[in-house]
Amino acid sequence: MSEKAPGARIRRRDRHGRGVRGPLMPPEAPFALTRAERFDGLVRDEVNRLGRRWGRELAQVEFAVEDVPRIEPLAGVLDVGDPVPLSQTHPAANGRPPRIVVFRRPLEARAGLADTGGSGIDERELTRLVRDVLVEEVADLLGLSPESVDPSYDSPDD
Repeated sequence: MSEKAPGARIRRRDRHGRGVRGPLMPPEAPFALTRAERFDGLVRDEVNRLGRRWGRELAQVEFAVEDVPRIEPLAGVLDVGDPVPLSQTHPAANGRPPRIVVFRRPLEARAGLADTGGSGIDERELTRLVRDVLVEEVADLLGLSPESVDPSYDSPDD
C-alpha cells in the first residue's frame, strides 16, 4: 500500500513560493571548506614546502592537526598562567616515528581569528604563524636552528 499511484506528484517543500531550495555552492567548491579544512590545507602546504628542502630527514616524521591540546592540569605539564602550546613534538619511541602536532584553535586565537566567526580572516598572519611553528618544531626535532631549517623564518625576537 505504500506505492504511489501512477501519475502522482512527488511533493517537495516550497516555502513561500520561492522554489525548492538547495545548496548555493557545490560541496567541492573552495567556498564550502570549513575553517578546519582550510587550516589542514595550510599545514599540508607548509609541510610540503619544508619537505622539498628536508625530504629525507622528514620522511619518517608524522604531522598531525588537532583542535586543542589535551592538557592534564594535575600532570604538572602546565601551571596556571602558562601560555597554551601552539604545537607539540613527540620524539620517536617504541618503534613509533616522531610526530609533530599543530593545534588549530590556539594558532587561530594568536592570529586574532578566534571570535571572528570566519569573517575578516587574516590569512597571511595565520600562514606566517603556521610556518614559524612548523619550522621551530622541525628545527627542534633535527637539532638545528630555525634559521638554518628555513631562511624565511621570522624570529619571535624581531
